[in-house]
Amino acid sequence: MALQTQSIREARRDQIFPKLDELEIERVRRFGDARLFAAGESLWTVGQVAAGLMVIVTGKVAVAERDQFDNHKPIVIHGPGNFLGELALLSGRPALVDAIAQESGEALIIPPERLRALMIAEAELGERIMRALILRRMAILEAGVGGPIILGRPENGDVLQLEGFLRRNGHPHQLFNPETDASAKALLERFHVDPGQLPIVLCPGGQLLRNPDENELARCLGLVRPIDPERIYDVAVVGAGPAGLATAVYAASEGLSVVVLDCRAFGGQAGASARIENYLGFPTGISGIALMARAYNQAQKFGAEIAIPDEATSLAHDGALGRFTLNLQIGERVNARAVVIATGARYRRPDVENLNAFEASSVHYWASPIEAKLCANQEVVLVGAGNSAGQAVVYLASQGVKVWMLVRRSDLSATMSRYLVDRIRGLANVEVVTGATIRGLEGRDGVLEAVCWRIGATGEEVRHPINHLFLFIGAEPNTDWLDGSGVSLDANGFVLTGEDAGGDRHILETTQRGVFAIGDVRAKSVKRVAAAVGEGAQVVAALHGFLARPKPNARAEGADAMGAKAPSTHHPRPK
Repeated sequence: MALQTQSIREARRDQIFPKLDELEIERVRRFGDARLFAAGESLWTVGQVAAGLMVIVTGKVAVAERDQFDNHKPIVIHGPGNFLGELALLSGRPALVDAIAQESGEALIIPPERLRALMIAEAELGERIMRALILRRMAILEAGVGGPIILGRPENGDVLQLEGFLRRNGHPHQLFNPETDASAKALLERFHVDPGQLPIVLCPGGQLLRNPDENELARCLGLVRPIDPERIYDVAVVGAGPAGLATAVYAASEGLSVVVLDCRAFGGQAGASARIENYLGFPTGISGIALMARAYNQAQKFGAEIAIPDEATSLAHDGALGRFTLNLQIGERVNARAVVIATGARYRRPDVENLNAFEASSVHYWASPIEAKLCANQEVVLVGAGNSAGQAVVYLASQGVKVWMLVRRSDLSATMSRYLVDRIRGLANVEVVTGATIRGLEGRDGVLEAVCWRIGATGEEVRHPINHLFLFIGAEPNTDWLDGSGVSLDANGFVLTGEDAGGDRHILETTQRGVFAIGDVRAKSVKRVAAAVGEGAQVVAALHGFLARPKPNARAEGADAMGAKAPSTHHPRPK
């Protein structure tokens, strides 16, 4: 008999719905404002921003999820000592559940900024509250309810892009296929949508989006709010990978005002790793998305403002005002006294003629449960020989997928950690082909049908029926947006720092005073998650030193402390 596993909500109910005693309620009272509510009153509404964490003093409140037809599904009834709240509270984002008072009573409303103060001042209570907020989000994700409703075929490229964006940002969603799901067909009829217009997205607030891009979807969901163009942050961090999030955590925890920008999702390439087993403190391993989600939540706990997706397109320095301005793709701008570049790198693409024809639906640059589900009981090709490639192979193989692993070199151990090499060698459903390069892709209508490769040692040409190709062949620095910023790059496009930047620069400081570079985007950096986190922590000390300096006058701007002009040559990236 198959064993039934308990859901998170069942297994960890006491942690998800903790109850504060009378003394604990009094301890949190100084952080909140008392509010009376009447029976039948709507206290929280899906798609609307809640006023804050709501601690029930007297009365009862019913919390419920909504299905695709706006029917309510009860979750829990909160009484005295319980509290309403979920991770969305930390960043002031719209609620994912409804809450209606069953009895009249009193509650304490703790807005986000005071909630963060409570978590720091009342460490033990703060830990319990934070754990509950995280577990509640995990329970919603596990249940597959809440969030926007996507109507479309699971294998459609646009659907995959939207699903991937939401998953990597830890946001719940529901996917219905009108070709197989009766409820999806009913929704199309209800909203008078032609199947040819799919995919469509129904936002919790009631808006209907027709094939939206990530930015449009994020703003409909309230994931991104307008940035105040007059506010000057202490530091703007560009990139929410492990390096950028580490900076956000340490800088915000030390009292600096921090804004973090990323064009896609938190976690960077690390967030796409199926399992990281050589990160300090996790002897049994941890998935990249789980590790990065902890850092993301931690940064918000300390008050860092995170805007995703918000892409920086240029960087300018106003010496007279002593600040930097980041222009964003959506037309907004961010002002900061210092900038940390943590943009990492973009995935490399092999030189295959028709690769872009299949990238929407059949070519993947990470391996998540979404891709694993698409590839169930199939054979796939994975190209790459680094640790990320190895982790992806192990994960896909564990999902029952047959993996052809194409490696350009003659030996995996030259580029991959020993523990991964040994594990891959022990997998019966993985075939490693060394000395192999992709020669061509075949298919039609954006759907891959076959992959062709050549084995260099023998010259043998191989063609294999394949519907999904995974590419893990490294990355190149994401630095095009720095043109004209005064930040110099090396011949390969990586940011120069320290001695290579000239003058008496800090080891992480660029040719532009007050602009620092960390993680994979920095020249000579160690391309490891732990190293990126270390640089993210290390740069905070340099930020404090820079921000404590007297504001330079306009005449001194552009010269270093020794009076020598900082190098400003921008090396073009080789074509």
